[in-house]
Amino acid sequence: MSATITWVIEWMQTTPTTATPPETVITAGWRCNGAETANAKDYNSTVYSTCSFPMPTGTFTPYDQLTQAQVLGWCWANGVDQTATEAAVQSQIDSQINPTVIQPPLPWATPAA
Repeated sequence: MSATITWVIEWMQTTPTTATPPETVITAGWRCNGAETANAKDYNSTVYSTCSFPMPTGTFTPYDQLTQAQVLGWCWANGVDQTATEAAVQSQIDSQINPTVIQPPLPWATPAA
């Protein structure tokens, strides 16, 4: 199976409104979430970080017209490896579903009622 992956921009930092160009996004905080149901249980994982951007050249999109898809595209174009990040999320979920290490109860402990 494979997880359902969703990408989210959680916040953005910009230049001041008095700068030229105004409110230019310089950093964005992103999160890649994964969710999967296996063996009648839900498993989740997330990877998050930030990405910084160079000052724009050419076409400029005003801050209030930006879309999440556009900013995610900037992240992927500026060093965030989309494929590797999604693979890391999937790997974390796979490890939850099929752990390589477990912690069973102590054999001499009385089971909780």
